[in-house]
Amino acid sequence: MDKKTLSETDIITKFILPAVKNAGWDIMTQIKQEVKLREGKVVVRGQIGARKTVKAADIVLYTKYSQPIAVIEAKSNKHEL
Repeated sequence: MDKKTLSETDIITKFILPAVKNAGWDIMTQIKQEVKLREGKVVVRGQIGARKTVKAADIVLYTKYSQPIAVIEAKSNKHEL
């Protein structure tokens, strides 16, 4: 399999999520995908206001008490580290 042809979603489902599960994280209670981190920045121009893009994380890991403790940002394999 040529990893350079995989999309970001493929990288998450085939590599990242299995590794996180194998490390002992519970998929049902401790892992969430596409989590909104904060509302997008509001830009005001005269009397008009618009919200910029909402920031979201690909994967967030939570403790058993629902506290977020880690963010995983995935990219397709076309990007450099």
